[in-house]
Amino acid sequence: MDHEMLRRQAMAEGFSAMGICAPDAIAMAAPRLRHFLQEGRHGQMEWMADREAWRGNPAALWPEARSVIMLAEAYTPEGDPMAGLAHPDRGVISCYAQGKDYHDLVKRRLKRLGRWLLDQAAKSGEGAEIKVFVDTAPVMEKPLAQAAGLGWQGKHTNLLSRDLGNWFFLGAIFTTLDLPKDAAEVSHCGSCTACLDACPTRAFPAPYQLDARRCISYLTIEHKGPVDPDLRALMGNRIYGCDDCLAVCPWNKFAVAARDLGYQPKVGLPELADLAALDDAAFRARFAGSPIKRIGRDRMVRNVLYAIGNSAEPRLIPVAERLTLDADPSVAEAATWALTRLRAAGPAAR
Repeated sequence: MDHEMLRRQAMAEGFSAMGICAPDAIAMAAPRLRHFLQEGRHGQMEWMADREAWRGNPAALWPEARSVIMLAEAYTPEGDPMAGLAHPDRGVISCYAQGKDYHDLVKRRLKRLGRWLLDQAAKSGEGAEIKVFVDTAPVMEKPLAQAAGLGWQGKHTNLLSRDLGNWFFLGAIFTTLDLPKDAAEVSHCGSCTACLDACPTRAFPAPYQLDARRCISYLTIEHKGPVDPDLRALMGNRIYGCDDCLAVCPWNKFAVAARDLGYQPKVGLPELADLAALDDAAFRARFAGSPIKRIGRDRMVRNVLYAIGNSAEPRLIPVAERLTLDADPSVAEAATWALTRLRAAGPAAR
């Protein structure tokens, strides 16, 4: 299989970059994952520990695989992703969740490229198999992407690239074909600490290390039940994910525009009062086709109430009051917390 022909086809399908590595190319992933888990930094994400062996060793996930094709797909925001923080009566939702569910968009593209790869192999008389993955299987996409030369894991632990910045999704095609491999990338962060300094909750114990238990993305998306009150006050009006560490990266000056119209922002900056009024059916209808849908109404409204409590907006007091008797204990507790904060702020807070 010609490497350049495969790369051109990947670009034609809509990907922004492609690289290839061997399944056993990330030898350091397993010990780093083990340390992360032993420190308890995964929080409630027990699924990370449940399939630790596969996650730390891609070769064990599918022993027949000979190559891993890593693909990057840009979703670069058009405006300043942190501008919404200046509007405390509205909710800030991560850029990656502003449009359609990336799982569907990336997987569709991966399958098309995979089918093309199988067709090419068949034409040359080679038997081949593939498996495609996008953020839903025990695959450590970021170390594999670095091994495939797409970029490097920055001090914020996300992948970034000298050609793409850090606004891109990753997808993987495992194949039994033995394809030419790319050289691994190395870190180009230098002495920069912009991402570490930007984190509102100080979720980075050290450069290149993340404690998910303090990360706003984890707290708003993965964490079940009440959030530590000391962290709530630091979340501001971020109600789904957080882009601060990504947004300040200097390498974003090389970011490329998103090519898929599905990533165009549709969610925007919704009013907290509107979101707080959603019942389950209204929540599912509003966020149909969005990755936001998976956290459910209760966790979203919980997050919204934390934002309301941080807003210092007295006019939101009735909104919080109505939810103090909510059927979900976490929502009711968040409403009481928000109410206490708003009353303490007083009418002159804004």
